[in-house]
Amino acid sequence: MEVKTNKVGDIDVVSFTGRLDAYTSNDAEKEINKILDGGSLKLLVNFEAVDYISSSGLRVMLASLKRLKKINGQIKLACLKSSIKEVFEISGFNQLFEFYKTEEEALGGF
Repeated sequence: MEVKTNKVGDIDVVSFTGRLDAYTSNDAEKEINKILDGGSLKLLVNFEAVDYISSSGLRVMLASLKRLKKINGQIKLACLKSSIKEVFEISGFNQLFEFYKTEEEALGGF
């Protein structure tokens, strides 16, 4: 898995490539925590290049959501393939997160 980060205004954007699973979720969580430790209140996670997400990956997203909610922050998810979105739906996480078709739409959603 590869992780890329960039900043668009006051929004931190994280893009993952590959699989977000038990083997890679710790690295993903470290990257997100580094951003949040820096004081970010707005996080956009781009899933465009994610091919697979496991329960470990879902846990990382949930932990990020909980941490941001405690400080009145926001998280948005963008560019999910149908198979990835289905995992969020099956787990009921689609009730917790906001999904956007494009990164641009998600940026506008903050």
